[in-house]
Amino acid sequence: MCHMRQLHPDSDNASPTSSPPQRQRALGFGDRRRSAEGASADPETMAAAGSSPSSSSSKRLEGKVALVTGGATGIGEAIVRLFMEHGAKVCIADIQDEAGQQLRDALGGDAQGVMFVHCDVTSEEDVSRAVDAAAERFSALDVMVNNAGVTGTKVTDIRAVDFAEARRVLDVNVHGVFLGMKHAARVMIPQKRGSIVSLASVASAIGGMGPHAYTASKHAVVGLTKSVAAELGRHGVRVNCVSPYAVPTALSMPHLPQGARADDALKDFLAFVGGAANLKGVDVMPEDIAQAVLYLASDEARYVSALNLMVDGGVTAVNLNLKPFEE
Repeated sequence: MCHMRQLHPDSDNASPTSSPPQRQRALGFGDRRRSAEGASADPETMAAAGSSPSSSSSKRLEGKVALVTGGATGIGEAIVRLFMEHGAKVCIADIQDEAGQQLRDALGGDAQGVMFVHCDVTSEEDVSRAVDAAAERFSALDVMVNNAGVTGTKVTDIRAVDFAEARRVLDVNVHGVFLGMKHAARVMIPQKRGSIVSLASVASAIGGMGPHAYTASKHAVVGLTKSVAAELGRHGVRVNCVSPYAVPTALSMPHLPQGARADDALKDFLAFVGGAANLKGVDVMPEDIAQAVLYLASDEARYVSALNLMVDGGVTAVNLNLKPFEE
């Protein structure tokens, strides 16, 4: 049986502390991977051929302002870095003050259009203050990314679940997203534009991929996404979510089953996750999730709303236990 339920796939706000250079690049902490084709074609040549320049050669969020909760580490950090690469001004909102301030400083601070605000997403006052701070500093809020989340403790028997902890998981993962949507809408509705992107999980589509409260919370994120998209469409505001498969970060990697552990934490994690994956030969990394969020935040997705974008290599669409394609 697959034990992916112990990996709690996406809710993580930290990255591995010791990863090889190639993994650091994939996490978005080093040089970007280059196209195998080399430099992109000349824009005039492409225009003559009836196509537009590659998105990799343009800044897809130029002039936009984004707020990313849980943006100090992990998937959130990858999103922040990628957004800045594409020209956005970014507000990092996180409960991890030291990590958030360090990232802000590493990215150039005020001079480069990046700020940090302390934000506990379970506090409406904090979320409201973060939204106001971003909108006041940069005179707008175009993109809201509800990334902050928690997994809860590994418990294999519902009878042993601590209800207070389950409530905490729902508070962060559901109420935190709700508050992010509410206060982003407060700014975006008068603007008549905006994109709200929340982080869900493969656990939003199937059971057995995480603790019960975590799974319930991610189903709720999808429900909120559809409901709020239905309301805000008339205001020109798009609302979507992204559901990743298991991504290696400092919060997800400790959930690797003991039997799958050896000497190299990252290598062991990727081997275990890859063994249960549908799509082989590719390791899903924080950067991959950031790319999906970038698409939904950008004008390339200008007519995309109420979508739960699965970044899972097809794992939620198949039952590999039946081995239908094996001889």
